[in-house]
Amino acid sequence: MKKLLSYFSMLEITLWSSSALLIIISFFVFDRTNYMTLCASLIGVTSLIFNAKGNPFGQVLMIIFSLIYGMISYSFSYYGEMITYLGMTMPMAVFALISWLLNPYKGNRAQVMVNSIKKAELVFMWIISAGVTFMFYFILKHFNTANILPSTLSVLTSFIAVYLTFRRSPYFALAYASNDIVLIVLWILASMHDIRYVSVVICFAAFFVNDIYGFINWLKMKKQQSNQ
Repeated sequence: MKKLLSYFSMLEITLWSSSALLIIISFFVFDRTNYMTLCASLIGVTSLIFNAKGNPFGQVLMIIFSLIYGMISYSFSYYGEMITYLGMTMPMAVFALISWLLNPYKGNRAQVMVNSIKKAELVFMWIISAGVTFMFYFILKHFNTANILPSTLSVLTSFIAVYLTFRRSPYFALAYASNDIVLIVLWILASMHDIRYVSVVICFAAFFVNDIYGFINWLKMKKQQSNQ
């Protein structure tokens, strides 16, 4: 435990603990029944603090989070979220885990080597993302997905996020922050029908703050790695 605490900065410990506390409080205020949601939220926010450090363990936790979150999404007929996380985010997290493990920074497996993406690859990424999103729109429409437009937008932001994660780009965290905003909107719509989902809204609000920190820290990591 002492070694783990020394691994994180005081800011990171404060960020994680305050996020976890907020998630727990919101769960007992608005939900109090669906402990699967609480479990997924705590695993998710923990994965983000490890991802912010470029630690592959964060991807292990993301795989677990994707599995549980997919089940939660199914309960509200958010088939887009279910298909996205179980059929895309979770498999891509596996590939990202492999990529991060194969590219440690100077042999340190607790920190991945930060990568830079060229403009040509960014164009390729946007073309593939548009194709995947277009295909998913009709899949979601077939399943009568609730709130289909924001659900489709979630597919787009999620795919970009997982692609950039796999490619070890600092901008993966910024893409996830964009996805968090879409998910906040989605679950606000859900909470209008069932107040229990307010806890999920607060969860993704906490995720947003953590993803912004992750982006800032990865830019710092990239600068440090370039100077060494």
